Amino acid sequence: MPLGLTLLIVATILVLFGIGQRILDRMRLSDKTAVLFMVAIFVGSLIPDIPLGRNFYINIGGAVVPLILVIYLFAKAGTGMERARAAIAAVLSALGVYLAGRYMPSEPETIMIDPNYVYGVIAGIIGYLFGRSRRASFIAGVLGVLLADLAQWIENMLRGIPTRIRLGGAGAVDAVVIAGLLAVILAEVVGEFRERIQGGTAKKAMVYQDGSFMKKGGEGGENAGGDGNE
Repeated sequence: MPLGLTLLIVATILVLFGIGQRILDRMRLSDKTAVLFMVAIFVGSLIPDIPLGRNFYINIGGAVVPLILVIYLFAKAGTGMERARAAIAAVLSALGVYLAGRYMPSEPETIMIDPNYVYGVIAGIIGYLFGRSRRASFIAGVLGVLLADLAQWIENMLRGIPTRIRLGGAGAVDAVVIAGLLAVILAEVVGEFRERIQGGTAKKAMVYQDGSFMKKGGEGGENAGGDGNE
């Protein structure tokens, strides 16, 4: 079984056992919604690519479902600044994946690891570095993989190279899953570390509710968590 789908199964099991609930809260996702999306990605990836036009195919699990999740999270973003970070990070992530595809060896015998795994790691790391929040990092990581695929297809078309794009297919689901999970894990680990260092004292008088730190008793309803940590 491909690594991406294996990670998806593991993540689904962890969510079902209540592990990672804090991350989902920060992303404004319920456990049921998260499981629904992960199951949809798994099942959708097993469906043959759907033709949308000449030389253009799209995979349900590798592109359609992840894009729906990205749009959902983008709409749930706390501030306009977070949305801007997500968009910029997605473009930079796509650029990183695109350049990796250009300069990585093309001969299978010279590559020790599946290129899709490399693309996923690159997209996930860049997505976190420039997205910062859990939502923005996930959005950037996933979009980076898909945008890079589109960019390569457009370049080939402009250069007159006959090519066929399978958006989210042909192993790209591995890159999408790895990018999304890695970006969120990095945001969670680093975010937790930063909170322990910077916010320990200030947040002792607060409670965690609805994905943010709130003053006890709802005083003023002020959000003290900051969109950079969500």
